[in-house]
Amino acid sequence: MFIDSVELTISSGKGGAGSVSFWTEKFVAQGGPDGGDGGRGGAVFFRVDNNTDTLTNLRGTRHLKAKNGAPGLGRRCYGKSGEDLTIVVPPGTQVIDKETGELLFDLVEVGSVTKFLDGGKGGLGNMHFKNSSNQRPTYAQPGIPGTSKEVRLEIKLIADVGLVGYPNVGKSTLISVLSNARPEIANYEFTTLTPKLGVVDVGDYESFVMADIPGIIEGASDGRGLGLEFLKHIERTGTLLVLIDVSNYREMEYQYTTLLEELNKYSTVLGGRNYGIAITKIDALTKEECNEAVEKFMKAINVEPNNELYSEHLSKDYKSYGVKYDFGETPTSPLFVLPISSVSHINTEAMRYALFNAVNYTKENLES
Repeated sequence: MFIDSVELTISSGKGGAGSVSFWTEKFVAQGGPDGGDGGRGGAVFFRVDNNTDTLTNLRGTRHLKAKNGAPGLGRRCYGKSGEDLTIVVPPGTQVIDKETGELLFDLVEVGSVTKFLDGGKGGLGNMHFKNSSNQRPTYAQPGIPGTSKEVRLEIKLIADVGLVGYPNVGKSTLISVLSNARPEIANYEFTTLTPKLGVVDVGDYESFVMADIPGIIEGASDGRGLGLEFLKHIERTGTLLVLIDVSNYREMEYQYTTLLEELNKYSTVLGGRNYGIAITKIDALTKEECNEAVEKFMKAINVEPNNELYSEHLSKDYKSYGVKYDFGETPTSPLFVLPISSVSHINTEAMRYALFNAVNYTKENLES
């Protein structure tokens, strides 16, 4: 089961109380106060672990609490510090204050350990309060209480490319062909119920990460279907791939404009991402029918063809619209439009290199 959001209360440990004690020993007439300090309460940490990709381990948990510090003892013995609590989360986890909605931490770096709450300080024992006017202090400090916080943990997957499209347009098939992901594939809508990540290899030493989310339908930004719940998982992606089904009963232009509209309604930031277009299932039509449909679609969205790039990977039987190197700061048109068939492997290699080029451009711009 994929769990991508949990709400819980997290508390650090209470500091142990200081001790009230006096040295009593045979032949020692005036031993004096010797009460030790209480131990520090346990702190709370978040550790990002790449070996987990959901919050399932926290499902059903209402309260997580670090251990309290032990009280001080006589003979100037300090109490034992409380055991720290380390919460293991997958990369991409956000820690949000449940009460205010404030983003407290965005945990993306694998292996990083972040302190969330400090444990309460232990109280001072009575040995600290002896002075010239009070040789026999009979009091000690209580331990300071720990801190409690109500939070919501949410996962936003970290990927370079996010797949966007209507249900059953071929997103799962494409990610299974290009990457090491093995999602469920079937000939009905909403086969994909949870996000999937796949690593796409480009050559021996280069790769990028692709994310597949459940299909988007009209009104997704208003809560219809499954798309809204999982659109957050492509908010981190620098490049989007919009999939348009050439054999779908919906017009290609309608699919395209509706998807972009839903993205913009959900998030203006997401709507401003660079994107490419994959026209899928082209083997469901004849070559002539497919080329005619693609040409009509390209005229409708006012995009000029460019067949020069990636010519060694492009199929000569289908009209292709290659990648533009001049991406621009604000995308007003797709970076590329490629007709593909994941089943017949038509133009899938061209798609691999087109996406890789777009990913590198995005990374370079973000770094600069």
